[in-house]
Formats: sequence, C-alpha cells, structure tokens
Amino acid sequence: MGIGMRELLIILLVVLVVFGAKKLRTVGSDLGAAVRGFKKAMNEGDEEQSAQKQIRSDKPDADFDEVARKSEAQPKSDRSV
Repeated sequence: MGIGMRELLIILLVVLVVFGAKKLRTVGSDLGAAVRGFKKAMNEGDEEQSAQKQIRSDKPDADFDEVARKSEAQPKSDRSV
C-alpha cells in the first residue's frame, strides 16, 4: 500500500496544475519558514528546560536532615501536639 515514485509524480503534477507554479512556490516558501520557526521554538524550549534543570540541580530540595535533627533534640513530651 506504499506510494511509489510514479504516484508521487502524478500527485505533484495535479497540484502544479491546480495551484500553478507561482502559487506553489509561495506555499513552499511559507511552509519552509513555518518549519524553521517550529524548529527554532523547539530548540529554545529545549534550552530553557535544560537551564531550569541546571538551576534545580544546583540547590538541594529541602533541609529535611536539619529539621529531623531539631525534632530529635526536643523532649518527647513536647512533640505530641
């Protein structure tokens, strides 16, 4: 069920007849610009995500050890509230 080279040429000729060479050229250039813009946005998004991961990995999430040590230092009667 794959499309062969002969079918692609027929489709291209039909599109060329329907739209014309000039219109087809402008559609192609517009499509190329859209693809380039999409790729640029994807790259910027990847860079932003990697920067966020770098920021997050530089700092610890929380100081749970310090909180646990403080609660262990308190007498047991003070903890029950």
